[in-house]
Parts: sequence; structure tokens; C-alpha cells
Amino acid sequence: MRKDVRILLVGEPKVGKTSLIMSLVSEEFPAVVPYRVEEITIPADVTPERVPTHIVDYSEAEQTDEQLFQEISKANVICIVYAVNNKTSIEKVTNHWIPLITENTDKDSRVPLILVGNKSDLVEHSSMETILPIMNQYSEIETCVECSAKNLKNISELFYYAQKAVLHPTGPLYCPEKKDMKPLCVKALTRIFKVSDLDNDGILNDNELNFFQRACFNSPLEPQALEDVKNVVRKNLIDGVHYNGLTLKGFLFLHTLFIQRGRHETTWTVLRRFGYDDDLELNQDYLFPPLKITPDCTTELNHNAYLFLQSIFDKHDKDRDCALSPDELRDLFDVFPYMPWGPDVNNTVCTNDQGWITYQGYLSQWTLTTYLDVQRCLEYLGYLGYSIIAEQESQAAGITVTRAKKIDLQKKQTQRNVFRCNVFGDMASGKSGFLQAFLGKNLERQKIIKEEHRSYYAISTTYVYGQEKYLLLHEVFPDFDYLTDADMACDIVCLVYDVSNPYSFEYCAKVFKQYFTDSKTPCMMIAAKSDLPEVKQMYGCSPLEFCRRHKMPPPQSFTCNSAAEPNREIYTKLTTMAMYPHIIQEDLTSSSFWLRASVGATVFAVLGFVVYRVLLKIR
Repeated sequence: MRKDVRILLVGEPKVGKTSLIMSLVSEEFPAVVPYRVEEITIPADVTPERVPTHIVDYSEAEQTDEQLFQEISKANVICIVYAVNNKTSIEKVTNHWIPLITENTDKDSRVPLILVGNKSDLVEHSSMETILPIMNQYSEIETCVECSAKNLKNISELFYYAQKAVLHPTGPLYCPEKKDMKPLCVKALTRIFKVSDLDNDGILNDNELNFFQRACFNSPLEPQALEDVKNVVRKNLIDGVHYNGLTLKGFLFLHTLFIQRGRHETTWTVLRRFGYDDDLELNQDYLFPPLKITPDCTTELNHNAYLFLQSIFDKHDKDRDCALSPDELRDLFDVFPYMPWGPDVNNTVCTNDQGWITYQGYLSQWTLTTYLDVQRCLEYLGYLGYSIIAEQESQAAGITVTRAKKIDLQKKQTQRNVFRCNVFGDMASGKSGFLQAFLGKNLERQKIIKEEHRSYYAISTTYVYGQEKYLLLHEVFPDFDYLTDADMACDIVCLVYDVSNPYSFEYCAKVFKQYFTDSKTPCMMIAAKSDLPEVKQMYGCSPLEFCRRHKMPPPQSFTCNSAAEPNREIYTKLTTMAMYPHIIQEDLTSSSFWLRASVGATVFAVLGFVVYRVLLKIR
């Protein structure tokens, strides 16, 4: 909504422009009327819409054409004043003033016009019979008001309608020629309907309508008022009400009715509550609320945001199989202006046997977006209506900014739930296989992944000492000479080499020695493709000896070439090291340490599966 309103009054000499302004301000007809009054500002607290209003007078006797053109270009709304007892002043509306205003305003930003018939106290008849054809001819004319500066008739109403024409314009909403709402308005209201349809059954039931009413107007509808609204729709539309709930057609019909009856402020209140600006685009302030993130901190979804996203998943998982089919996913993102997830997402998170994103995979992708690009996450939550449905001030209320990593190191404990592991390795060392194995895909399943659908990220959950954590794996492109700060910024480093390639380990050793020797970031060496015959690495020392020298755990054998899902124990180890980077070398090599972590993971994985089955049964 605009922060202020600028109203310009134009018209022929002696039609009463200045008298109208003076009568409004002093609440009495002036005994002496000057040619023109200076610009008047009415404070926000005395205007109906609580917006400061500037009223500008024009006088042909005191101002040049150039000054008039400047005022026209600055005005938010223009009142063309005529005298109801002066036929010439009425004719000048169409043959002079409207063409003049059109010539001096931007074609893409139409300025609303108000026709003002002054001096109604001097005649007994109305001028509306003459004015109506003019209003039908020019769509930019919002309304016509007949008034009298002398007896103060309709003076306040005149300036209220002028203010309303700016703050609640008809132009973006409605096409008078077609007598229907414009496509952009229909599109915006359709999104609002779908966001408000909390159970996704295609109708707004009484509970949803009342929630919508409270969200937009701060008060629910009385049961009888609710029934009256539905009865109006029933009388005018065959399929406007279904199973005693309001359909999308009925919802759109109601707003068309509001606009046609001059109550377009009702529609604007709804649109603005759901984030739309005057051009019916989602406001940037709505999509990207301020969020302060200090260096060395990361961003995560908090409990309320996860609950909201769970409700969105449940809303669209129509077959209750705890996975989103392509159709269900498209339906979920129908309130977005574009499809945010591409085919690579199916190779970034866990999917079922059909390749559909599971409930866990869905939450993992949201976690990934929040961690890597929190502004994008805020935008996405805005499209879904998070602030309205979760009853929060903005999407930023769903984000937790973690404390600085250096504080975690000092306190030797962390409150974070998402840990990043950057995976380094030479070409064909097995990095991609390592990422996909984390998602439960063995080598056979990995072979069907198309190159253009490949992902350089993989994210899923692990359990460490009974705590569920997200581990984010990122495959770093093997360009040794151009490692960026982002390549280095992580909680743990994973160095992957191919046991069957004698030259594979050398790359890992060089990366470690150049970038991570003096780093506080823990590192782990992965001996990939361990199902193949191991060969001696052509380096100054063996991988095992290298790890001993640099106080790293011994190389971890890994293969994804198995009939079953690959073993996840190694990912638990990575998460544990990321959570406890201060753990000394003796602890890392201790079998009892890893046993405690992996037993905790196994117990909670089994427990999680049982809870999953129970939830599935309930749903």
C-alpha cells in the first residue's frame, strides 16, 4: 500500500475547485475565495485510510501550462471538477481535460480520475444522466461525485473516494468492458484460495473460511453471516458451493461481486494480506523479510517451520504413501510462479522405488535450501503462505541462525542440526557414488541416473548418540588450483580415492597438505571401490601411514557395488566427527567410540521406522 496520496484538482475557472478544498479544511463555506490555495497536507490520523493525503489546487490564472503538466505527472489521482449548472464545463471534461491528462501521464501507469460535479445546491436535477456515458467511455474514471462546497454536501466523501481510488484502485482488478476480473487478479486470488484450502479438497469449509476471515479481517464470521454468504453464491452460481463449502468459482464470484458493488477495498485487503502489491505481484518485502546473519553462522529451519512443511506435505500426499508423485509435487508447487525443484532434486534426497521424493527426502530438500540459500527458502515459504498459515510475522520467524562455529569449538558442543561435508577426490575416484550411496542407491541404481539430472549435493539424516542430524554432502569439482572459500567452508572434509587406481591417492594427499594441514576442520580418508583388488598407491607413503602422520582416522573402506543398499555406518562417523571436531586422535581410532555412536544410530533408526509405520497407519 502507498505511504501517502497526492490528489490534484483541475477544471475550468470558477467551477469551485478552491472552494471545495477550503470547505473540507474549515468545514464551512469561505466568504472570500482566492484564485488558488497552497498545497494542503492532511495527517494520517484524520483520514479514513490512515494515510497522509496531499491536496493540490490548480489555477489557470496563477499557473503556467508547464506547472500544470508537472502536477499531473506527480498526482496519484486527479479530480476533474465541473459545475452541474454549467454545460460548457461538463463538455470540457471530455474535449479538454481527459485528453490533456492522457498526454501527460505514462501509458503504462494509468492515473485514476474522479469526476466531481460541484454546485449541486444551485440545481434541482442531477448531472448523472450526462456523465454516465462519459464514465462508460473512459475506463480510467473511477467514479463521479455530485457535491456542494456551499452547503458541505458530499465534501468528505469526495476526498475519501479520491483516496480510495489510489489505495484500492479498480484498474488492476476489473475490466469494465468485459464486466469481469482481470487475469492477474484471478491468478492472485486463485493462489490465495489454494493456500487457504488447508486440506486441499478443492473447497473452503466453514473452519477454513473462518481462518481466512480472521487472517484478513481480524475477526471470524458469525455462523448466520457465513450461511448468508454461501446463499448469495448459491443463488447466482450453480457450482459455487459444494458439500456446503465454497469452491474456487464461488470464491472468485464473491470478489467479482465486491468489486462490482464498489467494495473493492475488501478484495485489496485480502490481496495485500497475502503479500500482493498494487501491480498484483508479490511484494519483495513480503518474499524477502529482513534476516540478520552474522559471519561463521549457518541457517536452519526451526520446529515451527518443520511442522508447517509437514502439514503442506500431508495436504498434497493424497494417496497417503508418504511420497510425492510427480502430479502431487506439481500440485504442491502450483502456488509458485515457477517450478522450483528440477529433476536433480530426485538425486539429491531420498526417493522411493518409483523415484518419487519421500517424506524424509522432502524435508531434507527444504533443509538443504535453507542451509545453502536462505533467501530462496524465505521466498519459497512466502509462496506457500507461511506467515499467514503459521500465524507468524514473516517467514523469518521460521529460520534459526545458529551461533558462530568458533563458539561451538570453544564450548566443545554444538546446537546445530545440519552439518556440511565437502567431498574431495580426483576424477573417477568414486565421489558421485559415495554421495548417491548416502541416499540408499547402490551401483545398479546409480547407473540409470542421466548426466543432466546429476546432483553435486546429497542430504539425508543420520543418528549420533540418539540425536537425529542432517548430513549434507557436497562434491567438490577436482580443480586443485582453484578451490574457493566455499569449497573450504565445511564441518568435515572427506577425501576419496580409488583403491584400484595407483595414482588416485596422490590428489587427496596434495589437497590435504595444501589446504587442511593446519585447519581445525576434521578430515576422513575414504578408500572407495573396496570391492575391487587394491593396488599400491604411487605416493611417498601408504594411505594408512599418511593418516597416522597427520592424526587422522585410518582410511575407511567403502563400496556401493552391492545387491543391498550401501552401508550407512560411514556417514554416521562423518556426522559424529562434524559434531565433535575437538575429539582427539585416540578417540577417533577407538572402536568403543564408534560403537557407541553407531549403536545409538541403529536404535533410533529402528525406532524411527516404527514411528513412521504408526504415523502411516494413523494417516
